Amino acid sequence: MPSFQPKNPDYRAVATDMFERQRAMQTLGISIVHMEPGEVELAMPYSPDFTQQNGFVHAGIITAALDNACGVAAFTLMPAGSDILTVEFKTNLLAPAKGERFTFRARVVKPGRTLTFCEAGAYAHNDGAEALVATMTGTLMALQRRE
Repeated sequence: MPSFQPKNPDYRAVATDMFERQRAMQTLGISIVHMEPGEVELAMPYSPDFTQQNGFVHAGIITAALDNACGVAAFTLMPAGSDILTVEFKTNLLAPAKGERFTFRARVVKPGRTLTFCEAGAYAHNDGAEALVATMTGTLMALQRRE
């Protein structure tokens, strides 16, 4: 995997602040577990409040977490004063999202001045085993922060 150099030396604090201002992530109990330039891992506990009719975590919840993981990974490489928006993503649901907890790992594939392309995976954890349940590719856009 390529090693990226952040454009903002305070990338960790800025990306963490951006993540923590997202009330949706707080509502879902999602937290940052690991962050490096161009990559992030998020974690979410299981909750029956997030399930669909068959008891699996709803695809919309999984997709929201994957999108956010891609966003944080991309944001770690953006210059100071940037903000970020998703412009496109594709999710593949590979297995029912059933687990005690979930992790979402994203990495930048190609950073750009304006657009950054990422890949991510969602993993369900059960009895110490990890299973890939969904993947995402996403394109994120850097823009000037608006106060």
